[in-house]
Amino acid sequence: MTTSSRTLDDLFDTFQHEAFRLETLDDYSKSGNVDAYHAFLAGEPQPPHYNAAWIEELLSHTEQGKRIYRVHVLSRPLSDYLRFELGWGYRKNMTGGEEFFILDITGKPNPLENVPDFWLFDSATAATMHYEATGQYIGSEVLRPERTAEFTRYRDMALAHAEPFAAWWAKYGT
Repeated sequence: MTTSSRTLDDLFDTFQHEAFRLETLDDYSKSGNVDAYHAFLAGEPQPPHYNAAWIEELLSHTEQGKRIYRVHVLSRPLSDYLRFELGWGYRKNMTGGEEFFILDITGKPNPLENVPDFWLFDSATAATMHYEATGQYIGSEVLRPERTAEFTRYRDMALAHAEPFAAWWAKYGT
């Protein structure tokens, strides 16, 4: 599904300063950590080594001064999956230096309506993420360079309307 010879993995291996992610879905439960999600739903405690590989990846970048951050567009009440992702995933990933922001559209229009999930690397390369309706990840598409400015604007708009995760979680976390 990529439009160039570069892949998402290549972009993670080569970015120099920052990697930004926009998340727009309420359910990614078919895209990874399925067993952990089921454990969460069953009320089990978070395993101590949950997300260990991603934490290592994060640290390999953040310890070099690189920034990894994301905005999740959501509305309340939270889906079961979002309670899992934010409660287990975001809080754990913060230990690796990843930064999180929430764009809560509860009762408000979505300023990023119809914008797909994406990664933006160094404000230079964008890659859209594609999912089935069930939340199953089906691939990414590294976009042509002429599309980068569009996705940089989406990032800036998301950040302008979002609030830091810790402050949002203190108000609405479960």
